[in-house]
Amino acid sequence: MRDIIVMSIVVILAVIALRRPWVGVMLWAWISLMNPHRYTWGFAYDAPVAALAAATTLVGLLLTRDRESPFKGPGPVLLAVFMAWVTLSWQLGLDRQGDYEQWDKVMKIDLMILVTLALLRTKQHIMLLAAVCTASIALLGAKGGVFTIINGGSYKVWGPAGSFISDNNHFALALVMVIPLVRFLQMQLTSRGGRWALTIVMILVAAAAMGSHSRGGLLALTAMSLVLWWRGRNKFAGGVMLFFVAFSLLAFMPEEWTSRMESIDDFREDNSALGRFSAWWVSWRLAFEYPFGVGFNISRPELFALYSPYPELGTPAAHSIYFQVLGHHGFVGLAIFLAIGLSTWISAGRLRKETKQIPQAQWAHDLASMCQTSLVGYAAGGAFLSLAYFDLPLYLMVLVVLTRQWVRRRAWETETSALRGWRWLAGWPEPKVAPGRAFSPGAAGPQVPSRTP
Repeated sequence: MRDIIVMSIVVILAVIALRRPWVGVMLWAWISLMNPHRYTWGFAYDAPVAALAAATTLVGLLLTRDRESPFKGPGPVLLAVFMAWVTLSWQLGLDRQGDYEQWDKVMKIDLMILVTLALLRTKQHIMLLAAVCTASIALLGAKGGVFTIINGGSYKVWGPAGSFISDNNHFALALVMVIPLVRFLQMQLTSRGGRWALTIVMILVAAAAMGSHSRGGLLALTAMSLVLWWRGRNKFAGGVMLFFVAFSLLAFMPEEWTSRMESIDDFREDNSALGRFSAWWVSWRLAFEYPFGVGFNISRPELFALYSPYPELGTPAAHSIYFQVLGHHGFVGLAIFLAIGLSTWISAGRLRKETKQIPQAQWAHDLASMCQTSLVGYAAGGAFLSLAYFDLPLYLMVLVVLTRQWVRRRAWETETSALRGWRWLAGWPEPKVAPGRAFSPGAAGPQVPSRTP
């Protein structure tokens, strides 16, 4: 039954994407982040749903006139430069054939990010993309939070199989990053019931992040929570609630979890920590020996035998987005990678200043603030986790870039807030308005036109 439901949704939205390619962008984001087909047990599990979404979206992109240049700021330009450098690094790397699969995966993700920038424009597009990205991970986090609570935190929470975040550590970082986005959606609601519901979702997502038993996830959660509290409108009430939630979750976790988190202080006696230091040292040395990088894999016995201070520990992964990119693509690749994140942070900061005194753009101010908070979690947790090619940070860049463009053209003066009907979504003609009446896109229905004397 799950297979039929998932495939029906994918096929319907893929067909619509031929006429409305921005729908395909939403479909790709959902599949890429949530991997819903991995929660089925039949034919949908290995179905090429991502390829279908990408293909129909690209065809729709070629057919539609509603497209723009994706290079709307420094972030997209830097992303294109990073794609070019990564390709050069792969071509000049140690194993071009063996690294092809990872290069192909990264290029597809980055290409669809540029397609997203080319197709989305309106506030409705931006809000819908934020909702899709948030729900794709937050729903999994809420499910994991319930699992953690029911089992007393005794079992690890894992991400969707075959994805960037299948590992418990990577899943924890994704959960931490999505909490500020849930908060953004909550800030846009006026219903008290809806706001409380999203508060519960945030608590469950935090519980799932802790239930992953990830030390890097805990550090990311701590850093993100402090910034989230600092950005809050009522610091006293927010601080009290944050303390209560944190104390409750910490008291709830089992002794095994506590012992693992306390091992952060005993890194000199922890083989896992020493393995990370070994991988970091290898990445550092390789960046000098191979200016273009070695490709997407430094976990090679011959490299660790030459450059590692602890070769007896094997060939562990870098467990750091910074040393991961450094080893893969050298100092230039790392500089471009950091520049993308820094440009997103700066653009979000400028967006906050530009919209501070604009009531119609208060949502844009909230979004910029929460994107920065999410980036803090990624930067802090990423120091200890290998998740450099994950697409959620790039979607943060997309949200900031598109929102800033929206504000710069003062789109609230021209855009209508009315939602279009399902016929328009499917690419069918809208119902005709009765003769003698005019239809205002911003109104609830037909209006009688004013008569001139």
